[in-house]
Amino acid sequence: MLYVGLDLSRKRLDFDARLAGGELVERGAVPPDPDGLAGLVRRLGDSEVLAVIESMNGARFVHDRLELSGWDVRIADAVKAKGLAPLACKTDKIDAWVLAELARRDLVPEIWLPDPAVRAERERARFRLHLVRHRTALKNRVHAILIAHGIPNPSSDLFGLAGRRLLERLELPEPWKSTTAASLTLIDSLDQQINACERELRSLGADHPYVPLLMTIPGIAWILAYTIASEIGDIGRFPTPTKLIGYTGLTPRVDQSGEQDRRGPLRKNGPNHLRWALVEAAHTASRHPLYQPILERNRDRHGRKRGSKIAALTIARKLTEATWHMLSKNQPFAPAGATRPLAP
Repeated sequence: MLYVGLDLSRKRLDFDARLAGGELVERGAVPPDPDGLAGLVRRLGDSEVLAVIESMNGARFVHDRLELSGWDVRIADAVKAKGLAPLACKTDKIDAWVLAELARRDLVPEIWLPDPAVRAERERARFRLHLVRHRTALKNRVHAILIAHGIPNPSSDLFGLAGRRLLERLELPEPWKSTTAASLTLIDSLDQQINACERELRSLGADHPYVPLLMTIPGIAWILAYTIASEIGDIGRFPTPTKLIGYTGLTPRVDQSGEQDRRGPLRKNGPNHLRWALVEAAHTASRHPLYQPILERNRDRHGRKRGSKIAALTIARKLTEATWHMLSKNQPFAPAGATRPLAP
């Protein structure tokens, strides 16, 4: 058995191969492309291989290619791996050696790797959000140009029919006139792309087993339902609701020592898009009679602005717990003690 640590960078893949006793077999670097990975497999021969690579962009490609060649490849949580082996000196060669040692000692903090179908679901939902963020940035830029030139906006929607007529009548100086026109053209193009993405998500979501259940939760419509379902993947990999909540990164950092108990900011581990979707749902759910007391209580205690943020996080954790029970038991949303599900 060979234990191989892989450290991936933009143009090279450093590797460190060792035997079960820790003896070095070979160390080097190859290009992280199909030819380079095939060459690495040939260099290490026909031995049984357990390889470890840190989670990062490109790690899945390396994982899939080497798995097809017969290797057993694990993807390690980068933060946890660093915590297991903190070093004063950090280089690519040392990182590869550390990962090889973790593999040899069976200490790999392995993360779950979604299958290609789940990856495709995530890509569709994430790309739509990517386009929405670009559209929002362009709209904010147009609003900023109007403010900079002292032009009031009487329309509730600057990019609706009435708002567009206002923008057409504007006499802005150059180059603001040209940049505004270009921004509106890009916004129209993004609208078309986003609408196409939403049509695709709606058709795919109809066949997803989790989406109809998630849409019974207050604050979750079909887009958020599809996003949450794709980010969670298989609910069976979470044995308890606490595990799912921890995966979302919605829990605070905890530092305990003796009688001291310090609570810090959110851990923010796990998928960012899942955390975003749950917080977005929580803001809407805070107006639901079931969760409104949480919002009012936190606003009274911490003020309107900070209290609303704290309440949203609390409600997001409660929605996550409800999600675990619903998906695990294949039941629609129902608060504790209810005889029938509440409508969102």
